[in-house]
Amino acid sequence: MKSKAKLFKSGRRSYRTSKNVLISFRYAFSGIKYTLKNSRNFKIQFLFALLSLILASILKLDKSDYLIMLVTIFSVLTLEILNTSIESLVDLVVKKKFSNLAKISKDCSAGAVLLASINSVIIGLCLFIPKIKLLF
Repeated sequence: MKSKAKLFKSGRRSYRTSKNVLISFRYAFSGIKYTLKNSRNFKIQFLFALLSLILASILKLDKSDYLIMLVTIFSVLTLEILNTSIESLVDLVVKKKFSNLAKISKDCSAGAVLLASINSVIIGLCLFIPKIKLLF
């Protein structure tokens, strides 16, 4: 019974903004943790991000290339979190009913992630191919 009371208590405060910065960070990390735990695509993107960073360190990319890569990685991961948020919100609103507007909303947010992912592949190829060519 305590868990329901705790859920209700935290739910009652969910509409308010925290006045404590540390609690705000905890909420933000909770969102990242939720996405990492529940979104298959986020897990895949996170894995590719780690592999890219490992490859970048093996190939000894310079600092500006690392920066470009980090901005690219964070843009994809950020968009995936936003996509998860939009999909959850749409599901909350439409429940289990089909809505063409809900479909458009979910498809558009997924499309944004797809474009960022394609961009990240292009940037990765531009950064890695010249370094790999030097090895051969």
